[in-house]
Amino acid sequence: MLTADFDGIRLHYRDEGDPNGAPVLFINSLGTDMRLWDPILPLLPKGLRIIRYDKRGHGLSDCPSGNYTMGALVGDAEKLLDMLNVKDALVVGLSIGGLIAQGLAVKRLDLVRTLVLSNTAAKIGTREIWDGRINTVRTEGVAAVTDATMERWFSRDFAAKPELALWRNMFERTPAEGYAGCSAAIQGTDFYTPTSGLRLPTLAIAGSEDSATPPDLLRETAELIPGSRFELIRRAGHLPCVEKPQEYADLLTGFMRETGHV
Repeated sequence: MLTADFDGIRLHYRDEGDPNGAPVLFINSLGTDMRLWDPILPLLPKGLRIIRYDKRGHGLSDCPSGNYTMGALVGDAEKLLDMLNVKDALVVGLSIGGLIAQGLAVKRLDLVRTLVLSNTAAKIGTREIWDGRINTVRTEGVAAVTDATMERWFSRDFAAKPELALWRNMFERTPAEGYAGCSAAIQGTDFYTPTSGLRLPTLAIAGSEDSATPPDLLRETAELIPGSRFELIRRAGHLPCVEKPQEYADLLTGFMRETGHV
């Protein structure tokens, strides 16, 4: 088990594959840990350097109390790549991970060569929506929002499968303070202006049944970056890497080949 200590915050991470390969950083969604990417990793090209981590408040990483800022979450990713001496990575971010990826690219373009924005946006939700979730989770626990979250996350096809229970369990094991802290970071983030200044190869991936970050919202974000490409995975929700791993991996692989990352 690998841990990195940044200003007293210990992050759990993995650095796998070819240490000399092209680096790929995966940043997962709110309420999941790095295992979110397990379904697609065996389907990616060989020879990559795969870096994953549990963001603060999630998985095996530390869970400080109080609200987090997007600047702190971006800083965690930045410090991890600096510690690992990584430059020119493909950064794949899903949901809040996509916000972190946008912030990282804006702040440190030397770290980010290409970008995949999955099921995310430049701004997600409203202050009122996040206030309600933060208050509910802090008073009643994460389980109080599980049913609504599963409905937003998964397509009707996947919701009927027994595997749904595994994702419910992962979600409900997220510390309430971690969920609330990261929710506050999302609430305070509007990247429309900074993201519109990005100039790098970008792939946007949406799920047709994603009600958390609907396809049109992601398409609007992708259009902020000239030359970006938008792809829709049908019959998938907020986590298409879980529901349609082969299709998701094929999109990533094609993008890597187009941009010379493999």
